Amino acid sequence: MNRTFHRIALASLATATFAAMSLPTSGASGTHAALASSNHAAVRFPLVRSAGAVKANCLPHARGVVRVTPGPLNDLMQVAVAGLPPETDFDLFVIQLPNAPFGVAWYQSDLHTDDEGDGYVQVRGIFDVETFSLSLGGPSNGEVATQNVTGTAVTDTNVVFRPTHQYHLGLWFNSPDDAAKAGCPAAVTPFNGEQHAGIQALTTQSLSPADPGLGPLSQVHR
Repeated sequence: MNRTFHRIALASLATATFAAMSLPTSGASGTHAALASSNHAAVRFPLVRSAGAVKANCLPHARGVVRVTPGPLNDLMQVAVAGLPPETDFDLFVIQLPNAPFGVAWYQSDLHTDDEGDGYVQVRGIFDVETFSLSLGGPSNGEVATQNVTGTAVTDTNVVFRPTHQYHLGLWFNSPDDAAKAGCPAAVTPFNGEQHAGIQALTTQSLSPADPGLGPLSQVHR
């Protein structure tokens, strides 16, 4: 992306939203209030350090902001991040739960930070109250779903689950080595295209202590 465009896009998205939400210090209650926008309007919400990053005391300045603009056929999601390691690759997922074990996850986009640790990406898809995944089953003699969950992705898993909403977003280090360089654990996770990613860096916040799966995408309506 052109550097000038990147900085303008990051500034225009982040400035208004960080100010409106007092990021990165606002809690889930503040997030819920900020999301009380009318139907069909753009919805903004923060990305905060993941539970893994907080526990490891790494990425102290990492933060992000997301704006989802609903459209008649699909939605535009814009993600701006700051305070991350510079010139580093990350992977963006839509997820069922904000932190481990994450539940059902859906790979959305790569994101690369610049020399100041800022990054921006936009993705089109269904990122609203209707976002869900399901599986009606796979090959009759397919691989058992719980086998080798950190191994290479397969095409023959036989798994069944009912339609399941995913209302959260998560951002992962693309490389365990990059995570280690940032002072985070060097654990290997399956959250990239090669199923050899680092730990989760940023996540969204649940809107309800009683329902961890109730994330900010549930507030977006087309």
